[in-house]
Amino acid sequence: MSKRPQVRFVCQACAAVWPKWTGRCEACGEWNTLVEESGEVRAASSRPIAGGAARTGGRIGFVGLEGDAEPPPRIGTGIAELDRVLGGGLVPASVVLVGGDPGIGKSTLMLQAAAAMASAGRRVLYISGEEAVDQLRMRGRRLGLSAPGLELAAAISVVDIARTLETERDIALVVIDSIQTMWLETIESAPGSVSQVRSSGFELIRLAKARGFGLILVGHVTKEGALAGPRVLEHMVDAVMYFEGDRGHQFRILRAAKNRFGATDEIGVFEMTDRGLAEVPNPSALFLAERRGNIAGSAVFAGLEGTRPVLLEIQVLLSPNAGSSPRRAVVGWDAGRLNMLLAVLETRCGLKLSGMDVYLNVAGGLRIQEPAADLAVAAALASAASGQPTSAGSVYFGEVGLSGEVRQVAQAEARLKEAHKLGFEHVFLPRRVARGRNRLVAPDGIRLEEIGHLADLTAKDHS
Repeated sequence: MSKRPQVRFVCQACAAVWPKWTGRCEACGEWNTLVEESGEVRAASSRPIAGGAARTGGRIGFVGLEGDAEPPPRIGTGIAELDRVLGGGLVPASVVLVGGDPGIGKSTLMLQAAAAMASAGRRVLYISGEEAVDQLRMRGRRLGLSAPGLELAAAISVVDIARTLETERDIALVVIDSIQTMWLETIESAPGSVSQVRSSGFELIRLAKARGFGLILVGHVTKEGALAGPRVLEHMVDAVMYFEGDRGHQFRILRAAKNRFGATDEIGVFEMTDRGLAEVPNPSALFLAERRGNIAGSAVFAGLEGTRPVLLEIQVLLSPNAGSSPRRAVVGWDAGRLNMLLAVLETRCGLKLSGMDVYLNVAGGLRIQEPAADLAVAAALASAASGQPTSAGSVYFGEVGLSGEVRQVAQAEARLKEAHKLGFEHVFLPRRVARGRNRLVAPDGIRLEEIGHLADLTAKDHS
């Protein structure tokens, strides 16, 4: 059967394919995302292979579930915070997709990691589709990087990149910045379209698996914060990491959303300086460096990001409302959870907050995702409502239920050790149910205050 041209319309948000253009994609509901893409379709039965013979397929083998499996080898990137999020280092032949907002520091982090690996004697190739080689060199000089073994190139043709990588030897890492700029001439659509990103990603990933080198793909994100391009790209790679932060803050958070070779709840903390990204081995001290403990509406939360305990300041400001709908402004926490907590405090504890504008901020730019922050937020709200500051030496953690009960959270001892290390002496935590073998051991000098219900917290004098 001969080739026949076909015109189709592909949604740039969800990759759904439609035979004709419409203003709204019926699959994802987005407007004006259908883009015309033309290609050639060939019947499956007519696909020849080398020599012209039809491929009949071969048999695949199966093995049992039992067996010895060695842990994958690791290659250190030279940046400890990046290795932590990767699960201990880069696995050979693995593919990592790194996304983040424009200007957040993705290219800076990747160039620093590439230079560190090259300085350790490994062969690293950095291919940019957004910057010229001279621009990369200027960035390297500004960052103070010195890595004679790092090899740079500016290219967008996937065919040229693949042909080059197939002939090179002893490659440890290849960085592609960015996948949205890659282009396959066999795909009749613009770079960055769903078809181009999907096909380019597939070719590069196939090459990395076949040649055994690590591959890092830098990706853009949409205005909603999701990685741009087809979701199938996230399924094809081994790890997906998001580089988060507010350009108004100096802190940057590297968080894993998917990792086939490690945990997905680890974070790496960086500080943006005039010399690039600097690692933050003790983020708690940095997040609390500017805290003033004598201000009403402030409480310290003992959080947990993966295996790393982190202390953060929760700030709350209450303002009388003139009669319109009360405003709820939240930075760094879930707005829906704040509304739930306000309802619990008013219904179960008698605090009158419904006529107040509520502003909540997690100082430092980190976003809290665990419900253990409920007790700290409640303490900050109660402090702001009464005008009485919480104790400067107190920390809080615990999940709050709809009836006002305070529930247990994971790894309480790690949170206590972090609080003790930074000089805190008084910890408000959920009332322990299991005792005996599961007895909580507090560090010397730490006084524990068990809270069973939010009413117990609001009735206490924290001064």
